[in-house]
Amino acid sequence: MIRARLLTVAVLVVGVVAGPSVLPAAASATAAPAPAAVVSAQSPIPALEAAIAGLPTADGTAALVRVGGKEGSWRGSSGVHDLRSNRPADPAARFRAGSVTKVFTAAVALQLAEEGRLDLDRTARSYLPDLIPAAYEDVTVRQLLNHTHGIPAPDFPGTTVEEWYENRLQVHDPRAMVRSATSKKPEFAPGERQHYLNIGYTVAGLIVERVTGDSYEDQVAERVLKPLKLDGTSYPGANPRIVGPHNRGYQRMRLADGTTGLRDVSVWGVTDGWAAGDVISTTADLERFTKALFQGRVVRGPLLEEMFTLPEVTDFKTGKPAAYSVGLSMTELGGREVWGKTGGRWGYNAAIASTRNGSRTLVYSVNSTDAKGQGMNKVAENIMVAAYGRP
Repeated sequence: MIRARLLTVAVLVVGVVAGPSVLPAAASATAAPAPAAVVSAQSPIPALEAAIAGLPTADGTAALVRVGGKEGSWRGSSGVHDLRSNRPADPAARFRAGSVTKVFTAAVALQLAEEGRLDLDRTARSYLPDLIPAAYEDVTVRQLLNHTHGIPAPDFPGTTVEEWYENRLQVHDPRAMVRSATSKKPEFAPGERQHYLNIGYTVAGLIVERVTGDSYEDQVAERVLKPLKLDGTSYPGANPRIVGPHNRGYQRMRLADGTTGLRDVSVWGVTDGWAAGDVISTTADLERFTKALFQGRVVRGPLLEEMFTLPEVTDFKTGKPAAYSVGLSMTELGGREVWGKTGGRWGYNAAIASTRNGSRTLVYSVNSTDAKGQGMNKVAENIMVAAYGRP
C-alpha cells in the first residue's frame, strides 16, 4: 500500500520505456533519459512508473499522467502515438475526457447560482416549461446535478459496440435526447435515490443556455477556459475528430472478417454526451483546472461546498451510499478521501482527482481498449492506486 504522506520531491518528467507488446501490430516505444530527482522511500513514483510501464498492452496503447500538489510533482507518459508508426506517445496530446465534462458544467451552473441567475432549488420545468413534462415537474436543478432526479436515460440506436460504431457519426440533438428520456416513467421520486446518468447534465446544459441566452459552450469558455488559459481544451460540437495533436484511440471489437481485434476509434462523434461528456483536453489543462477548482478559484464561496456534499440517499442499482456530489464523486483511497471525476469515451479514459486540501492531485489519460467496459480499466486503476493507495 502507498503511504498517505509523500515528502517533497523535485519535478520529475519521465517517459517510461514501454515493454514488449502483446498487440501484434505494436512495437515498444523508447523514451528519452529522465532527469535526476530526489525521491523519498515514501514516494509513489516507483509505483506510478510501474503502473504505466510496458504499454501498449491488451488494456491500453498509451498513458499520460500528472501528479501534483503540496506533496510533490511527477509527470510520466508511456505507450505509442499509434499502432502503425509505433512512435512514442505524445505527452502533450489532446484526448477525449468524457464525463470530466460534468465538472465544467457543474462549475458554470454554480457560478450562475452565485450570481443569482440560477436557483438550485427551483425546478427544471420552471426554466424549461416547453421541454420538461408534468411527470418531472418536481425535479430541481440541484437534483439534476447530483444525479437524484430520477430521469431515465434516452434511447440511442444500437445495443453493441459494433452497432454503436456504425452509428458513430450520427448527430444527436440535446432537446431530442431530453424528450426521449422524459417520455418514459421516472425511475424514482426526485431526491429519493441516486442514479449516475448523463441526462441530468444534458438538461442542466439547456438550462444554462436558457438563463444566459448564450450557448453552453461559450459560457464554459468565457467562465472557465479563458480565465484559466486552458488553451488545449475545447468542445468539438458535431466534429467527430480531435482537432490538434492526439494519440490514436483503439477499441476491441468484432472486425469485418469475424475476428476480434482493435479498431481505430479516434474519429467518433460525441454529441450524445454534450454537456455531460464531450470535452477534449490535455493533462496540463486538466491539472490547472483541478488545482484552481480545489483552491476555490473557479467556484467561489459557500457554493463550492455543493461539490463536496454527498446526498444522503442510496444508489439506485447497488443500494450503497451515494458517491456523487454536484460535479464530483468521492472515494476513500489510502486512508483518505479523494474527490474527482472519471470519464470514458471509446478509445479514451481520463480522470481528475485531488485530496480536499490539494495536497495531492492526479490527472491521467489512458488510451484504453475497452474504455466503456463494466469495470475500471486496469491501467487506470493501477495509476489511481499508485497515486493514492488502495481502498
